[in-house]
Amino acid sequence: MNDLPIEIVRSERRKSTLQASVVAGTIRVMVPAGMPRDEEQRLVDKLVARIRRTVEAGTVDLPTRASALARRFDLPEPSEISWSARQNTRWGSCTPSRGAIRISNRLATVPAFVLDYVLVHELAHLAVAGHGRDFEALVGRYELAERARGYLMALNQSESM
Repeated sequence: MNDLPIEIVRSERRKSTLQASVVAGTIRVMVPAGMPRDEEQRLVDKLVARIRRTVEAGTVDLPTRASALARRFDLPEPSEISWSARQNTRWGSCTPSRGAIRISNRLATVPAFVLDYVLVHELAHLAVAGHGRDFEALVGRYELAERARGYLMALNQSESM
């Protein structure tokens, strides 16, 4: 979905905030007309990245994927699973008492093995709440866990720059 064209609309009425949405297959970004160009570009880039993640997240069937991983690794299935645009510091979160899992939509564009690792991690929390030895043994069943952790560490560093 990175091929969606971007249209920037400068508005004299808009004073300080930007707004982005997908309109007829185009990412339309509304920008205050008087905003300095360097600040505009930085904020437009952030908004466009957020919109692209949201669009891309819509192409991944999380319930089906989580269910397959739960069966493969003999883990509990979630009662609900969804993408979250509000998780900016975590890749995923789990509420074991409800069986609910939320996955950051920042992961919508990562390689499948990385998303699968985060899903296995959260599925394991449905069985074991903490991050102790039993939990690590469950997550360790995923053969690409170490590689995925490295990918996520590098992604964290690039996002914080």
